[in-house]
Amino acid sequence: MDEFGRALGLAVAMILRGDADLVAIVGLSLRVSLTAAALGFVLGAPLGALLAATRFPGRGAVLVLINALLGLPPVVVGLVLYLLVSRSGPLGSLGLLFTPGAMVIAQGALALPIVAALSHRTCEALWAEYGDALRVDGVGAGHAARILLAMAPAPLVTAFLAAFGRAIAEVGAILMVGGNIRGYTRTMTTSIALETSRGDLALALGLGLVLVSLTLVVSAAAFGISRVAAAPRG
Repeated sequence: MDEFGRALGLAVAMILRGDADLVAIVGLSLRVSLTAAALGFVLGAPLGALLAATRFPGRGAVLVLINALLGLPPVVVGLVLYLLVSRSGPLGSLGLLFTPGAMVIAQGALALPIVAALSHRTCEALWAEYGDALRVDGVGAGHAARILLAMAPAPLVTAFLAAFGRAIAEVGAILMVGGNIRGYTRTMTTSIALETSRGDLALALGLGLVLVSLTLVVSAAAFGISRVAAAPRG
């Protein structure tokens, strides 16, 4: 217990003085995860809206697949991406392996189904209410999807925050394709695992405190936005 207390005190001191290693790791984590969440959002939100506004053979199977991918194991994503971008893989010539770009793709692949599923649920409800009017006006599927997305800013922000929360907490996939290289691909989650194994509990705890704080901020923001969106308009 004394060791934990000392490590916690050192961790807090590192945060307060802005330790260079800690700041660099947190900065990289934020850049990678925000980019990945944005990638998942740009691809997932239109997909969810299109699935709400269109009917086609196999649509049910696509919806089942998207919802199943919500529980996709990160190590599977990491393995598939590793095979794709490794030197002998079909995308090996791009030189993505062990780079932040590969980490963004891995986290984006995990974020995309979250955004698509949440966007679809929101847009499906809106389509049930306004779909007939849009069809009568002769609005095409793509235009209808854009209208549905424009009608749901708060749920879409919540979807983005959920995607970011999923990305920032990920470790397995980015460890496989990023390599945990100091100063280049080392994020909060991979650093926590590494420093714990090394016995540097102060840095591990410091990063853990920052990660938990970010998670709480994201959760509180998502909850607040949901409450505001659900509040009756006066």
